[in-house]
Amino acid sequence: MKQDNHKSYREDIFEFAAEQYGTEPEYLWMKFPDYAVLRHAENRKWYAIIMDVQRKKLGLSGDGYVDIMDIKCDPATAWSLLSEKGILPAYHMNKRNWITVLLDGTVEKDLLFSLLKMSFDITKNRKSSQKPFRTETKE
Repeated sequence: MKQDNHKSYREDIFEFAAEQYGTEPEYLWMKFPDYAVLRHAENRKWYAIIMDVQRKKLGLSGDGYVDIMDIKCDPATAWSLLSEKGILPAYHMNKRNWITVLLDGTVEKDLLFSLLKMSFDITKNRKSSQKPFRTETKE
C-alpha cells in the first residue's frame, strides 16, 4: 500500500464487510497487489473495489497515493452524491453506475458504511418478478 502515511479507512471497510456480510477482500491482480475486491458469496458480483491510486489520476491536488473505494449505485443517486466532498466519478468503472469514494477521512466513516451497504444491496441476487421466457410453437 503506497499511502504515504495518510489516514485511511481501508481496514475499517474490510472489518465492516467481514462482520456484516461475511466477506473477505480478494486480491486478484499481481500488478496491483493492494487492489482488493469485495464480492457476494452467492453470485460473485463485486460490490466494492478498494484501491490505492495516485492523487493526480483522480484530479486531486498533491503528490502521493490515496485509498479509494469504488461502489455501485443507481444513476440518480450517483449524480446527487457527486456534489459531496470526497465523492468522485468512478475510477476505472462505469461512471453511470459506479462512484469513487475517498477513504482518507474526507468522507465520514458512517457514510462510507452506508454507501457500502447500498452497493451490497444493489448487487445482491434479486428474485425476478418477471415470468420465465417460454417459447410456444403453434401447430
